[in-house]
Amino acid sequence: MEKALSITEEEIKRYYELNKQKKEIEQEMNHLKKKFHELLDTSFGKQEKGEIQRGNYKLQRQIRTAISYDEAGTVGKLDELNLSEFIIEKRTPDTEKLESAIKLGLVEENEFKELKKSKVTQTIVVKETFSR
Repeated sequence: MEKALSITEEEIKRYYELNKQKKEIEQEMNHLKKKFHELLDTSFGKQEKGEIQRGNYKLQRQIRTAISYDEAGTVGKLDELNLSEFIIEKRTPDTEKLESAIKLGLVEENEFKELKKSKVTQTIVVKETFSR
């Protein structure tokens, strides 16, 4: 036999309080991170790795670099240099045009019904209310 689910006011209140604490903690952590980066910038240089030890705690800043290329410019340059083997041909549907064509009746929706995906996300929002 399945157990009936119930939610109490206390549980909702606890969620609300925890969410409020989470926001306050994130705000304080962001303030501290900014302070740490400013000190490390001054001590070691901007975007330089560094390490500071105070008592039993060590603060380290690591630097990670991600490389990317301007897609259109790089493809143009590769074409210009006859390096087409470095270009990936990628065919993707223009979903905006397809949706418009379906709405206008130019394309049958049933043809794409099995191919269409919808993403649904859920979120919980708790607000404090005051009874008068």
